[in-house]
Amino acid sequence: MVKSLEEQQGPADLSRQAIGENYASLLMLSQQAVANHLDSSPQVVRQLALDRTQILSNAEYARLKEQAAPTPAEISEYYSAHLADYDKVDVRRLFIWKKGEGGKAVEGLSPEDAQALADAIRRAYAMGGNAKKLLQDNKNAVLDLEPITFQRGELPPKMEQAAFATKAGEWAEIDNGPGNLVLLQVIKFGRLDLKEVSSQIAKILQAQKLRAELDELKKQAGVWMDEKYFAPAPKTSVSGTQPKTSAPGKSDKREGNNENK
Repeated sequence: MVKSLEEQQGPADLSRQAIGENYASLLMLSQQAVANHLDSSPQVVRQLALDRTQILSNAEYARLKEQAAPTPAEISEYYSAHLADYDKVDVRRLFIWKKGEGGKAVEGLSPEDAQALADAIRRAYAMGGNAKKLLQDNKNAVLDLEPITFQRGELPPKMEQAAFATKAGEWAEIDNGPGNLVLLQVIKFGRLDLKEVSSQIAKILQAQKLRAELDELKKQAGVWMDEKYFAPAPKTSVSGTQPKTSAPGKSDKREGNNENK
């Protein structure tokens, strides 16, 4: 039991003696339950059956998962067929918060000051100036002083599209709305090599193989679902207005009928 716990969650927080005492209590109470014939009660029998099914299911899933591990050749083949997925780009992002222009923000720079700051930062990088100095004590802007590397698929869609469509060294305007101004500078492009992404690809291929194997097992086992039982509950329409209250001393049969529905 100690070994199983440590394999699942690392070194046990409790001492081995405490685990031993808990296990002794477990044995004592389980034996007492058998002595009291609780193991034959319908509720316990059902729970034992469910637990057994779950344990066996976990064991078979682990076996299938191990069998689904891809070979190095399969990993290499997948990499070659999906090279674009492993493109990467080094970017520097600039976020400036604005006020005005119909926005609700009461803090931030005016649209004119925000644009002026963005232009100054771009000039600083183009001329070798100190962009960091431009942001001292400025709580309305955040700049990646060091470029950050992103693999394709890691950036938000709009930002990623602009990043991979912009030439190295150039800036792209991502957003210039009422509340913010967002720019992105592309530093350089590259591609992750096979060694860097082997474990990532292995998980993808293993999941695909495992899903296919489980689907095939379901077909062979003849598993079916009662569509009526698992159908979502019908939505009930809720009126947005409160029903009118009847005048004192008068009853409204229609209102009573509605309450019974």
